[in-house]
Amino acid sequence: MQPQRRANSGPFLAADAIIELAANRIVLIERGHPPSGWAIPGGFVEYGESLEEAAVREAREETGLEIELVDLLYVYSDPARDPRQHTVTAVFTARAQGHPVGGDDAAAAAVFDEHTLPSPLAFDHARVLADYFEFRRSGRRPPPR
Repeated sequence: MQPQRRANSGPFLAADAIIELAANRIVLIERGHPPSGWAIPGGFVEYGESLEEAAVREAREETGLEIELVDLLYVYSDPARDPRQHTVTAVFTARAQGHPVGGDDAAAAAVFDEHTLPSPLAFDHARVLADYFEFRRSGRRPPPR
């Protein structure tokens, strides 16, 4: 559900979790609502909720997985990253076990590796995932942009 904001009240806040499973595979969801495409599980932070709590809640709602947050990858804030409105998201890495099942506003959930990513990817998630795979290879987070 998209929160309601007055004009000029600031950007929306979201939290996403790149969920790592065994064998260097990650969980993505196929969005059930526009904008369409595959995405990193995540969503809007509710009032009174921390970024970490939102990432865990959204992962559970969209994939059915109980996750353990591991690290903060980066905060993405490009005003054009979400075609609906200016959205800032904190992207965490997380671990889980099990088989993801699409739920809530996710039409499906599936597991991919760097070489089998689906298309299209929603939002700026192609950039986020490129940053993630580079971080996994090098240990370096994205530089400020």
